[in-house]
Amino acid sequence: MKHGNRIALTAAAVVLMIAAGSCSDVNKQSAPVTLLVTTDQILHKIDLAGGTGCDQNIGTVNMEAILVQQPGSSLPANPQQTPADLNVVKIDRYRVSYVRIDGGHLVPSPIVRSISTSLSVGSSASTSFVAFDSNAINQAPFAALLPQNGGVDPETGRTSITMDLVLEVFGQTLAGERVSGNTRMTLDFCYSCGGCS
Repeated sequence: MKHGNRIALTAAAVVLMIAAGSCSDVNKQSAPVTLLVTTDQILHKIDLAGGTGCDQNIGTVNMEAILVQQPGSSLPANPQQTPADLNVVKIDRYRVSYVRIDGGHLVPSPIVRSISTSLSVGSSASTSFVAFDSNAINQAPFAALLPQNGGVDPETGRTSITMDLVLEVFGQTLAGERVSGNTRMTLDFCYSCGGCS
């Protein structure tokens, strides 16, 4: 499970808005650039005990900064900077939160981490992020699935937990406008259930 809880974050040069089955969100904001975030999910089932397939990434997150309006006619304060330079997005943090979709309510605590990635309109960048805290398996709701704790989620009576992982990415343009985007993936968690797939 060492590598199974990391997701590769890759900025795509091509917009993936029409990719089948991906979830995306283009945030409405006043910045001339918006951040499109889509997901190419690899794993849908996570075996908390590890096993076959658990040594791969959960999925790939594709990001693209999209120009939503043409820059104004005013010149930048620095004559060496063009309006396009001011649209470079500096991504500085992300937040991972969780939403139960199986009728349960207990979820892991959200994770907020700092990162440093720049993304200009039409360019690509890559980084990686942690999807779950390293101690999450020993905490609610996952701890209930461990054999020594009964192996059943007390809220649903099931031997698995289904939740959405929600990734929010935050940054700002060099001109100072805030930019963000988000995406989500649905994951089933179980213990000693045949590996990850």
